[in-house]
Amino acid sequence: MKILKVGDKTKSACDNCKAFVNASYQLRNVPFSDNSDIVKNVLVGVCDCCDAVISLPHQSTPLVKKQLEKQKGSIESRVPSHLIDILNLASFELSGSTDFVPMIVRYYLHNLSTRELSAKNIDKYLTSDLAKGKAQKRLSIKGRNVISDIENLKKITHISSTSDLIKSIILRINDDILLQKHPKSKKILKNLVAISS
Repeated sequence: MKILKVGDKTKSACDNCKAFVNASYQLRNVPFSDNSDIVKNVLVGVCDCCDAVISLPHQSTPLVKKQLEKQKGSIESRVPSHLIDILNLASFELSGSTDFVPMIVRYYLHNLSTRELSAKNIDKYLTSDLAKGKAQKRLSIKGRNVISDIENLKKITHISSTSDLIKSIILRINDDILLQKHPKSKKILKNLVAISS
């Protein structure tokens, strides 16, 4: 692998200029395409015509990966064992294994926090009989933006406890997947099962 230096030149395609252009390698702060974070001081190819970042050399990949890893977070919550049973049954209903459980929770967590799914009255689940019971089992959810999704959902729902929020999400999953068999969520999750199997 050739190691590039600041000031080295190359030719590359530029989307802005819609042409192959001369480019120079420079250190830049570059945002992710979803604007979720910035990789600071990374070597990139910059269009000599419009000053846009147009390429990322292989040697810069570890810095980008490191920044992506920082976005990954995890939450640990203790819940009553029957709530884990609900998640396992939901996964089975979607033709998945118990390994698919974290994906279901992440799907709901993200879609509730971004309001793709309505989080209105999700706190009602905390008063149900299923929300009660000794928290005997641990649920660990890892992934990109998990922590920010949790914090955002806490603001939307006014549920301050992470454990209570997770209970509410599990009981919402119970309603959507096992009781009401909500067609849109089931279809999306079944597709996720199919591509992740």
